[in-house]
This record gives sequence, structure tokens and C-alpha cells, in this order.
Amino acid sequence: MTTSAAYELAELNQETTFGGMGGTKARHVPQIDLSHFDTRKSEIADQLWAAASEIGFFQLINHGISQEQVDEAFAMTERFFALSHETKAQYPLLKGTNSGWEFQSQVRPSTGTADRKESYQITVPRMAKLWPTGEELPGFKAVMLSFERANWAVGMKVLSCFASKLGFKPDFFTECHDPQSPEYQSTLRLLHYMQMIDAKPEDYRAWRAGAHTDYDCLTLLHQRTGQGGLQLCPGRETQSGMLEWTDVEPLPGVVTCNIGDMLRRWSDDQLLSTLHRVRMPQPDEYLGSRYSLPFFCQANKDAIIQGPRKVYDPITAHDYLEQRIAANFSK
Repeated sequence: MTTSAAYELAELNQETTFGGMGGTKARHVPQIDLSHFDTRKSEIADQLWAAASEIGFFQLINHGISQEQVDEAFAMTERFFALSHETKAQYPLLKGTNSGWEFQSQVRPSTGTADRKESYQITVPRMAKLWPTGEELPGFKAVMLSFERANWAVGMKVLSCFASKLGFKPDFFTECHDPQSPEYQSTLRLLHYMQMIDAKPEDYRAWRAGAHTDYDCLTLLHQRTGQGGLQLCPGRETQSGMLEWTDVEPLPGVVTCNIGDMLRRWSDDQLLSTLHRVRMPQPDEYLGSRYSLPFFCQANKDAIIQGPRKVYDPITAHDYLEQRIAANFSK
């Protein structure tokens, strides 16, 4: 299903055309080793640039976030979503905040239908009255703030490599994602895709998350092994008119990353913001709940997005993100 809505941003109008089932195709998603980052930065930057300009996706190993911390964050995520609907509804996602809880309210321009999931967004400066209490979920805030900052640190390493390749100062993107600023808007998102119960044949043709590109500069995604469904598509239609999709299986110790539309603009389209989606499991696959933890490196509100070649007119990160969010959420 596609929609006919017209959007101000070219990225959104393009997204409305990508709602079909499509075909499948095997592709290589590069793995990039971040160990000994300071002494290997030039080599790592070359590898990141090649992956980001050729497929838009890559996977990080030896990234510095321990498996114990990832497992702790997933355990807390399960506990949060196990809270009653009434409890979670006390911490709602409010328009324009990108913070708080929502239930099946995200409608992708590609499909025109709501994703089959619930989510909880953590954007640190906007979390007043949005944290569950210690009585409801003890330890949750401390675990998530620590995990948020660990992901930010890895993201800034990766973005420093892209800064150098684009001719910016090494800490250009770090300063544009400054967590000490009240304009900070990078977001840790907790996602729960519902289990399949008494599914009808048509349910398997729906989407856990419809086809889209991300709004941000860089996404770092933590997945659980055995809870797959993520697919990417860096190309365009084949001669048959179908998009061809590639499964990205969860692997232990791996952070799956993709370039978002902010960095695509900032790179004057040299880096690919790749289409991706989360498909429904099939009857012979794991049908239980799926949890994932993406961290979105979204530039501070007052950052000006414009590449060195000035292909696009300048736009603040605030205005850019607001247009993207408004196109996806009905409230």
C-alpha cells in the first residue's frame, strides 16, 4: 500500500513509493572493527566511508559496549513494556517532543498503516515527568541513562571519521550532538514488536515497521539473536518493478548501523541513507515478541545542516526533524 500525500521534504515523497512486498536478494553487510581506534582511525574511516557510500549499512565489532550492558538494557526494556497499559500511558509521547511512550501510533508514509509495535523514546533534556517511578520500575532510569551515553560515545567515534572525510574538523559532529546543550535531541528508543497470537494469513503480510529511511545522522541498533526481521534495500526497482530486500540477521556482540537522512544531506548525497523495514515473521519462524534498541544520533536543534558542496539549502536540525516526525505520527 502506498499513500498519495505530498510532503515538503523530497525524502518523504520518495518514501511513499516503497510500500510493496518486493523480492529478496543476498548482499554483504560489511563488519568494521573499532578496536585500537586511535591508532587505526584512518583505516577505520576508509572502511566506514566505503560501507556508507556503497550500501549505507555496516556492523560494528569491538565497539566498547559490553554484552553485559546490552543485556541489562534489554532486560529493563522487557520490564518496561510489561507494565500495564495504564501505567505506560502516564508517560505519553507528546507532539514535538520525541520523548515518551506510544502504542501503534507511528504511520509510515510508505504504507499508510500503523507499525505493529509500541515504543518509548528517551531524549534526555525532554524527559521531565516521563520517567517511570522507582516504585513502578526500580533502576530503570540509571540503566537507560548509562546505556544512552555509551551509545552516544560510539556514535561520535563513527561520526568523527565521516567529519574528517568530509573536510570538517574531527569533532564537528560531536559539537553538533553536544549532550550538555539544552538543544540536544539524540534519542534512545526502546521498541517492542508484539508477538503473533492466533494470526490470520493476512497478518503475516503486514509490517512490524514499514519501509523507511531514518531521520538522523547515524543509527546504532542493538538486536537480540533469534529475533530477526530487519531488512535493507539500497537499490531501486529491478526491471520487474520490484524492490529487492536483504535480511540483516542479529549477531551477538554486533551493533548494526545505518546512515540517516541528516548525514546524507550533510554529505551532499555522497553517503547513502538506505531504505529498511522490519517484516513480520512467517508461520515457521519465531512468533514471540521482538525487542530492539536503536540509538539515533540526531544533531542538536540549532545545528545547521548543509554540506561542503552546498547541494541543499541550509536547514536547522530542529526544523528537519520536526517535519520528519510530523509525517510519521498521527498525534
